Amino acid sequence: MQVGLIVAGILFIFFIFVWVVLNRILKAGPNEVLVISGRRRWIKREDGTRFLVGFRMLKGGRTFVWPFIERVDRLSLELMTLDVRTPEVYTAKGVPIIVDGIAQIKIKGDDVSIATAAEQFLSMGIDQIQKIALQTVEGHLRAILGTLTVEETYSNRDAFAAKVQEVASSDLANMGLTIVSFTIRDIRDNQGYLDALGKPRTA
Repeated sequence: MQVGLIVAGILFIFFIFVWVVLNRILKAGPNEVLVISGRRRWIKREDGTRFLVGFRMLKGGRTFVWPFIERVDRLSLELMTLDVRTPEVYTAKGVPIIVDGIAQIKIKGDDVSIATAAEQFLSMGIDQIQKIALQTVEGHLRAILGTLTVEETYSNRDAFAAKVQEVASSDLANMGLTIVSFTIRDIRDNQGYLDALGKPRTA
């Protein structure tokens, strides 16, 4: 009887151990990163220098996470869409125009960018990340509009969009983000300036 109880107890403990182990084997899809904190490790920058961090990262695959020692958070690597809309912004010659654009951003997939994004965004939801990125892109869009004329903005939208993307990229990179694309959807004004600009061409 006692032997049976001992064997049953050992089996119970064994199955509990197996259950704990299996539940601590976590998987990451190709569209996400597991950020596992609790133990320190070295990360190598692109310039070859190394720095110590208190977490490790997994991009796709699976790993064992130590119970009670390590904590797991997830970062999405999926595209995020930003509706970029400015209020009336004065161009170089003082004509106020309104610009609507669309930007696609994401967390960059290299280790340094993921570590940077983890430090700044790990406790935030997607909506908060989008809001911060949107404010950054809109700020650069308004600043660039102030240096161009209406004609320059309207006649060459692709060059204008490329300039916004180029300037915004550096600030987004400092947050671990990259701007995949930026497109101007609409340029308009409330003064009839663009309509007057187009009439001679129509005629």
